[in-house]
Amino acid sequence: MIAVTPPQIHPATTARNAHLALWIFLGANLVIVELMFATPATPAHNTLTSIGRFFGLHLAFVMALQLLLVARLPFLDRRIGMDKLTTWHRWTGFTLFWLVLLHPTFVMLGYAKLDKISFFGEIPNLAKQMPVLLGMIAAGLLVVVAALSVRLARRRVSYELWHTVHLLVYAIVTLGIVHQVYEGSAFKSNALTQVYWWGLWAFALGALLVGRFFVPLVRNARHQLKVAAVVPEADDVVSVYLTGRDLGRLDARAGQFFLWRFLGHNRWWQVNPFSLSAAPDGRSLRLTAKGIGTTSAGLRDLPIGTRVFAEGPYGAFTAGQRVTSKTLLIAGGIGVTPIRSLLEDEQLTGDIVVLYRVRDRAEAVLLGEMTNIASIRGARLELLTGRTTEGNEPFSPPSLLQRVPDIAERDVFVCGPARMTDAVLQSLRELKVPARQQHAETFRLAS
Repeated sequence: MIAVTPPQIHPATTARNAHLALWIFLGANLVIVELMFATPATPAHNTLTSIGRFFGLHLAFVMALQLLLVARLPFLDRRIGMDKLTTWHRWTGFTLFWLVLLHPTFVMLGYAKLDKISFFGEIPNLAKQMPVLLGMIAAGLLVVVAALSVRLARRRVSYELWHTVHLLVYAIVTLGIVHQVYEGSAFKSNALTQVYWWGLWAFALGALLVGRFFVPLVRNARHQLKVAAVVPEADDVVSVYLTGRDLGRLDARAGQFFLWRFLGHNRWWQVNPFSLSAAPDGRSLRLTAKGIGTTSAGLRDLPIGTRVFAEGPYGAFTAGQRVTSKTLLIAGGIGVTPIRSLLEDEQLTGDIVVLYRVRDRAEAVLLGEMTNIASIRGARLELLTGRTTEGNEPFSPPSLLQRVPDIAERDVFVCGPARMTDAVLQSLRELKVPARQQHAETFRLAS
């Protein structure tokens, strides 16, 4: 195991700085966008088209912001964490959804009034112009992606389908840029606004290309990951051991996750998020997955030597985020994987308590390993079994306080099913555990 040198900058400070950077970027650019709208190159035909232009300008800016949020920039990911970035991503996505409805609606209403025809009659009229037609197609695709991101719809589709549909974002961006080149007028008032606008888009696209394509390609070419062993942990749970070259340079930390592609096992565009289930030691990596989706269910059939393409490491669910000297680790079901790796991490020092929640002991995968590690490290491990009922609510405020009386003095790391995680976080708020001491891994952006 490789000892990791604790960060010199306080983690709460780095997180605040990252959040502050995001808000400053958002605020400064919104001010510029408002000024651009107020000084267009050409006046709008009427009030309705002016409103449509307003929404269109903000639509384009929010789309550029969304590209930055999904670019997986290390500065943001390691300081804020992908789960918190998901909150930005989700709200930005639904802002895009409403803007993509409002922008064409007001533009068509304005032109319908100008041409003295009906709203629906104006649609084919404007669609005769290729740049406008491309914008309409982009808007339709964005509505499809947004509709599948609604929680009710998300629960009904497989992860693989959801991820595949989200690849339409690249087509949406391409069509949107072409639409802006020909139809944009608010940013063409002078050379300065054009330099700003296309500079913003160049920055967003550059960040996306570097974060999503260039860095993963370079890392995978360098490390040459492949499957070294496949070990069943339970009937529907399997651990996959990976080896490669110079893995210490990955700078992976216990608690983080990768997005994995097993070449030949699933389609190249399908990717799955799995946490490291053991602290990285510079020689090998291990993931442990439960057979839920198509990819995870078939991992036990992976041939030894299978090449692996991995994106990451991602996430701020690491010991480096601690702000106190005592820790509470809470795991639920297969969410035990990052908790198990954290328990092994040498950077996680001091008083450690682990609560592991499962329906029955037979479902407690990796329990033997965790018991041994807890014994070596002097940690207290408690297995919580049974179904959650009125008389068995292990994560209610009274129950948590009874098990861990000094919980408000600890950093709390939680990973498990969404309901369990939400219940724990709610209890932590009621118990007045400071927000900076609460750390949750939810994979919401990835899954």
